[in-house]
Amino acid sequence: MNQLKDKKIDQFEVTPADFPAFQKAFMAFETRKRVVGQADKNGKLTYHYDHDAGNDGE
Repeated sequence: MNQLKDKKIDQFEVTPADFPAFQKAFMAFETRKRVVGQADKNGKLTYHYDHDAGNDGE
């Protein structure tokens, strides 16, 4: 998620098998409200970072 925040990657995918580990890291991520997920086929989730949400420099 830091790579999303730092604009090193545009998005990443999480599979159902990886979701429990992702959820734990997600809940601990300081700017998690800016990490936006979209459900895809077969339970995959695609996440991106909303850099335009607010202007507080988070």
